Amino acid sequence: MKLSTIAEIEQQLNNIKTKSDPFFKRIQQDERKGVQQLIHRWQKRMEQERQLHEKFNEMKVYENKWQAQGYKYIAGVDEVGRGPLAGPVVAAAVILPEDFFLAGIDDSKKISEKKRNEYDEIIRREAIAVSVAMIDADEIDRVNIYEATKKAMIAAIASLDPNPEVLLIDAMKLETPFVVESIIKGDAKSVSIAAASIVAKVARDRLMVELSTQFPEYGLQQNMGYGTREHIQAIQRHGITPYHRKSFAPVKDWVLDK
Repeated sequence: MKLSTIAEIEQQLNNIKTKSDPFFKRIQQDERKGVQQLIHRWQKRMEQERQLHEKFNEMKVYENKWQAQGYKYIAGVDEVGRGPLAGPVVAAAVILPEDFFLAGIDDSKKISEKKRNEYDEIIRREAIAVSVAMIDADEIDRVNIYEATKKAMIAAIASLDPNPEVLLIDAMKLETPFVVESIIKGDAKSVSIAAASIVAKVARDRLMVELSTQFPEYGLQQNMGYGTREHIQAIQRHGITPYHRKSFAPVKDWVLDK
């Protein structure tokens, strides 16, 4: 029987998912170094996929619990941007279908920018409902960041269509007409909250990149409004923009000095 080339074996391995596959069993007998390296890489990739599936299933515990009680529309809610010196606080609410699967989904802070953008597109395409709400710097200064964060979350929830039946929220307590479960570090424990975390992060980052074209001195496309040394130095040199939070130090200190 004619031996397959290394390239042909590599191509076929891309379509194999189990060690019981007849082709996989056959190439295990192939002693060529290149084939054995392909087998090793395949096994490593399968183990990584297994771990991602396991992690995903662990992150479905809360959703499964409420679905088992007959609830269908379970929304994950999360926010980003509580700490920056500039830009809005952004909340997202996401209702995922029961059969949703996205290997690798996690807290947005643990995922690369490239992956976040990929996942954001998938989430928006496959979700039952997605909503984003932003509270700007002036409102943050007026009501404080904690109240502004709650306001953003409530606005995002209110814009969902259909209405949620259960809210899974990352470590916040909200007054809403819906069933609420608050989960500490929920963006790493719930698929729905992780999805909201990603959507909120991508929406806010894109806005900050847009603002950086108006105010290039502050490096907003890189620091996303956070108080890096370069950002603080830019405030000292150029002053503040309409998007800076005047109630946040050291912006507050600069305002007082003026």
